[in-house]
Amino acid sequence: MDLMLSHCFLAVHDHEEALAFYRDVLGMVVRNDVKAEGLRWLSVGPRAQPDVDIVLEPPVVDPDTSPEDKRAIAELMAKGMYGRLNFSTDDVDADFERIRRSGADVLQEPMDQPYGVRDCAFRDPSGNMLRLSQRKR
Repeated sequence: MDLMLSHCFLAVHDHEEALAFYRDVLGMVVRNDVKAEGLRWLSVGPRAQPDVDIVLEPPVVDPDTSPEDKRAIAELMAKGMYGRLNFSTDDVDADFERIRRSGADVLQEPMDQPYGVRDCAFRDPSGNMLRLSQRKR
């Protein structure tokens, strides 16, 4: 097999707020904006990875989701434990400062890790954890 990642999905509460963050703060390219059956799927991605789409979707898209599962998803999102993305960068400190200036919720300032990277972490407007890492030279 020779598999390649094409799409990953991340739940967001507000697509306009997510768009402002992923496009304007992180510099992602908007690839698609689909509205159907009262729902919206917004695809963004890194400029350097035109074949990878991050689909920003509603927290619950399956109409058969039970009320208990809807509550569980809402609780996990509120705790920031539902979605995560990791990005690599060439300058974690500069990128961190730009994201911090946007008002993003900082979870971890840049620090050197024993496994060979310098990384940081923050939350997007929906509470998803995003990590940036830079390989140590």
